[in-house]
Amino acid sequence: MRTSDRTPLAIVVITILLAAGVLVFPDWLSATVVTVIAKALVVVGVVVLMRSALVSFGQGLYYCIGGYVVGLGGHMLNITDMLGLIVLAAFVGLICGCVLGLLMSRYRDIFFAMFSLALAMILYGLLSRSQALGSTDGFNVVPPTLLGFELSHQQANLALYLITCAVAATIAYAMHRYFQSPLGYAGRAIADNEIRVEYLGFSPSRVLYGNYVIASVLAAVGGAVMALNYGHVGPDMAYWTQSGEFLFIGLMGGSGNVLASFLGSAVFETVRTYALELAPDAWHLILGTVLVLIVCFLPGGLWSLIRPTPSSRTSDTAKELA
Repeated sequence: MRTSDRTPLAIVVITILLAAGVLVFPDWLSATVVTVIAKALVVVGVVVLMRSALVSFGQGLYYCIGGYVVGLGGHMLNITDMLGLIVLAAFVGLICGCVLGLLMSRYRDIFFAMFSLALAMILYGLLSRSQALGSTDGFNVVPPTLLGFELSHQQANLALYLITCAVAATIAYAMHRYFQSPLGYAGRAIADNEIRVEYLGFSPSRVLYGNYVIASVLAAVGGAVMALNYGHVGPDMAYWTQSGEFLFIGLMGGSGNVLASFLGSAVFETVRTYALELAPDAWHLILGTVLVLIVCFLPGGLWSLIRPTPSSRTSDTAKELA
């Protein structure tokens, strides 16, 4: 018997709770929630690629592009509106993803992973050597506005928080519908057998191209939100460790549901925050241990604690029939 899909309802409920939480959250917690959501948006794109058996070590490329679009949009184009900057970052991420996707959709396995990493490191090298863009220090973002109104620091934080929640809810619902669509299932089928997907009438290259572009846009939006949240951008956003962090979160949360990325991001930030506080010299070891435990005991990610993976549900049904 097929269970009803409650993901859209969960998205609405979580969004309402988060939006209401801003009334009682301290400033540091509100900023942390925005950080969690920004990273989760990037991770959703990573999961889109993972579902197609593509491992990207270079999502920091578009994450950095989104951040620098926000920074340069204020300094060079005099665009300071929050919504305008996020839309502009998504558009630039779309253009870059469409161009580079023509090349990246040709590669698979380790070649895709290393090529994506190389592109991100090229951007890091260019930005870190650009004196006009602050070199390795980066530069500050122009104080944002909203719909033509200047905002105080407190008002800007509140507006960014609510906008981030709304953007995250919209993207989460759209990606959930995409995962349930024929193209979403085609991506999973490509991971199993690419040749059979061609027999079904789908073009694997086009499906992977579309997935790559989607992941690019999501990463750019996440980078834009993070730049607005921190008020600063730097080339470290494109460094390989940042891309590795997104992949880390994707493995931690799992790929069974779009909400898994947000769950993984929340757990990651919580573990890292307390690890830094309790063991500042060993927090990498703690995070690594957590990931090893999840891979060993929860290969489907943390989401498998909430809802078993299809394979586990099938095995349970087989046992019952036996």
